[in-house]
Order: sequence, then structure tokens, then C-alpha cells
Amino acid sequence: MIKVYGIKNCDTMKQAMRWLTDQGMVWEFVDYRKAGVAAANLPDWNVRAGWGKLLNTRGLTWKKLSAEERAAVDEEKALGLMVQYPSLIKRPVLDTGEKLLVGFNPEIYAEQLT
Repeated sequence: MIKVYGIKNCDTMKQAMRWLTDQGMVWEFVDYRKAGVAAANLPDWNVRAGWGKLLNTRGLTWKKLSAEERAAVDEEKALGLMVQYPSLIKRPVLDTGEKLLVGFNPEIYAEQLT
């Protein structure tokens, strides 16, 4: 089963979940703000997708960070920030078990999932 990680009230999440449903795919939503979800999954996601792809530097959470927190971000710092602030993880993170897709792009979903 496809696991869709993210924040339920996010518009991008809603688009991705609607696309999956429209394609007749079976999926399960997991809120990655719940205790431990981000911390437990980030090491695997980092290996499979890379911290640079996972870190959302365009969102409001990133913009609200202090200049010190945003400065000199490397892998260790990025992973720590994403554990501390799970909304810094780009949405959605879709895990098929074999593939990990970060962000929503209908063309990439169609290519990778159908």
C-alpha cells in the first residue's frame, strides 16, 4: 500500500490524494507531525531522496526560522530542523515501498506509479 506522508490541510496534499484516488490507487495518509513519525522516517528518506529534496525552503515555516537557523545548512542541520519542525519537510512524501516521491507532480506520479 502507498503511504502518503504530510499535513492533511495542505492544498498540495489534497491535490496528490485526489490524484491517487482518481487513479483508483489504494493509499494511507500519515500525518508526519505526529510524535516520532518524522524522526523515525527521515534517515530512510534521506538515503532514498536526499535532504536537499526533502527540505522545504519555500514555505512559511522556513521563512519564520531565524537567520542563524537558516545559515550554513548541511545534511545534519537540515535533518535536525526537519525533526524539530516537521512542516519543513516538503509535501507530500509518497512511499510505495520501492519508490519515494517527494512533492506532487501529476506527470511524475503517472510515470512512476502507473
